[in-house]
Amino acid sequence: MNRQLGFKLGAIALLIVLLLIPLLMIDGLVDERQSYRDEVLQDISRSSSYSQQLTGPVVVVPYSRTLRSWRLDKASQQRVMQEREVRGRLYFLPETFVLDGQMRTELRHRGIYEARLYHAGNQISGSFVLPANYGIASDLASYRFDDPVLAVGISDVRGIENAPKLKVEGALRDFQPGTRSQLLGNGVHAVLPFKASDREQRFDYAFELSLLGSSRLDITPVGRDSQVNLTADWPHPSFGGEFLPTERSISDRGFSARWRTSFFATNLEDQLRACTASAQPDVAVAAVPDDPDVGQASSARCSEFAEHSFGVALVDPVDQYLKTDRAVKYALLFIVLTFAGFFLFEVLKRLAVHPVQYGLVGMALALFYLLLLSLCEHVGFELAYLISASACVGLLGFYLCYVLHSLWRGVTFSVALAALYGMLYALLNAEDYALLMGSLLLFAVLAGVMVLTRRLDWYGIGKPSRGDELSFSLSDVQAGG
Repeated sequence: MNRQLGFKLGAIALLIVLLLIPLLMIDGLVDERQSYRDEVLQDISRSSSYSQQLTGPVVVVPYSRTLRSWRLDKASQQRVMQEREVRGRLYFLPETFVLDGQMRTELRHRGIYEARLYHAGNQISGSFVLPANYGIASDLASYRFDDPVLAVGISDVRGIENAPKLKVEGALRDFQPGTRSQLLGNGVHAVLPFKASDREQRFDYAFELSLLGSSRLDITPVGRDSQVNLTADWPHPSFGGEFLPTERSISDRGFSARWRTSFFATNLEDQLRACTASAQPDVAVAAVPDDPDVGQASSARCSEFAEHSFGVALVDPVDQYLKTDRAVKYALLFIVLTFAGFFLFEVLKRLAVHPVQYGLVGMALALFYLLLLSLCEHVGFELAYLISASACVGLLGFYLCYVLHSLWRGVTFSVALAALYGMLYALLNAEDYALLMGSLLLFAVLAGVMVLTRRLDWYGIGKPSRGDELSFSLSDVQAGG
């Protein structure tokens, strides 16, 4: 390889390295704008409601228990009985739990940003079975029970949009704030019309609960048999949690999904019993005492049952910042391929392209990503990509017609550049096949370069042609003659 070709390749490599500086700056700008967008969305959620998690209903029975123990009195050296009272709560999960929900989405705007909220109208029903004496197996006389309540845990109570009423035993009962339980956290409760009985008690329940939330709705399947049906007007759901829907249907108008679980799959009842077995070994149901020595540890262990949930997130498939960031990651490859095409024109057509002209073309390619970022915040990614790509292709086509000394060459290079932008757009949208498409593109480019340069004398690049040498010799002879 001659020295002139080496200098040219070195200059091109240096330009590519220097162009990384504006590309890194643009990539940092993308991250900055995305962080600012996330802060605005978080602020909108803070002002309205966060994502919601529904846990319950669960029957909670507050109780007090008298514990008696014998101790030795040091003064009289006699055994005396000591009594102390502890308070706690018994928990009962429903036999059946059915939730029918309809989600309606809403956009909230702040400046150029928008947040997607949902209004979920939920109709919840099912049945409970309370065992005789609330499942107390021994020492029943030491227990005193308060009125049982039906409690529903709601992660963000600001999102409650209605005044829910519990229908039980043919009557309506108002829900009150709070769950009266650290196990369920925030939420609501309604007092049940039942007392402790030596006979099993069965009852049905039903209530409506309207919730405002953002981005995601999660539900804990608390029933021995749980059925959840959700419909929404958003066509891009992302199902998650520990259980996926057994049935789902997604269309342009929205989605519908159905879950069904049982205690065999969730194991929530056994988990509630196990987490308090050490604190209350003689209780046949889940019981969390209020004693600070054991109650807090038991509540911490029992609270894990709320993590066995499933739900749906309303995702935005057109995240302009994510797609712009992915586009910037292909920028180096894009510039290398463009410079390679320039270099092929130079060696095949015997053209002289100055490194400054390489640099100007590279800056135009880099500014494409800045245009894309600034436009997509206002007109959407697809239109922003079309405008930015068209502007860059038009500018480079006009410039290359003069650099390559031919209108036909400039148009040809512009068409190839437009095809490259089209391939980049396909890569950005084909997440599952991006690697495959990128690999095929590189292979096709390499194959094209090898075919076009198969007869090229690389050692002869930069040397004068035979005609130039003859012309130079004749002129020397004429000048000397």
